[in-house]
Amino acid sequence: MTAIERGMPGAVGGSEGAVLVVDDEPAMLTALQRLFHSARLPVRCFASGEALLAAPELANAVCLVLDVRMPGLSGLEVQAELRRRGMQLPTIFLTGAADVPLAVSAMRDGALDFIEKPFEPEHLVQRVQLAMQLGRHRRLQQAERAEVQARLATLTPREREVLDLVVKGLTNKEIGRMLGTSHRTVDIHRSKVMEKMRAEALAELVRDVLLLGESGTPT
Repeated sequence: MTAIERGMPGAVGGSEGAVLVVDDEPAMLTALQRLFHSARLPVRCFASGEALLAAPELANAVCLVLDVRMPGLSGLEVQAELRRRGMQLPTIFLTGAADVPLAVSAMRDGALDFIEKPFEPEHLVQRVQLAMQLGRHRRLQQAERAEVQARLATLTPREREVLDLVVKGLTNKEIGRMLGTSHRTVDIHRSKVMEKMRAEALAELVRDVLLLGESGTPT
């Protein structure tokens, strides 16, 4: 059972999100909008990177389709700004000419794909569908991490110490010896930790801590 399933209502903002498309060529933007509509994919279109970065839809996006070369902010600059904001949206870049250095830079910075125009519509749709699946999965993970962090924040300093040692595999007696307290007191702290973290079993508690990539407790 995930942290979300254990009591986080509205974890993904109540919205499935859309693919956001940015291209400065009106004809291409219209063509992409029609393509994704025909594939029954939710889509929002923007004529510039600046417009995208200011759009409220960005908060619920699950993937991006970005033109590389645009007036103002380029696709790579938009990608860099999103990364600075801590947003890791799966991104597909479109380019009018094969540009290996740009492709290498984009992929190194986390782009999912780099597609040259003209492209096969079916191929682009398939790649966008994959990107959307990946984006939804990432949003769910981010929501779970936020929920786990919120629950960690409710623990007392001693409960955090107990959590850290429990996750390391120590028994209540071993934890008691390390903390200079009885194993029964440790058992009380441990029960409080399980309750506050909403974990029904030790495996769930360990999973939540590993989800953060760290114990989340002071060293």
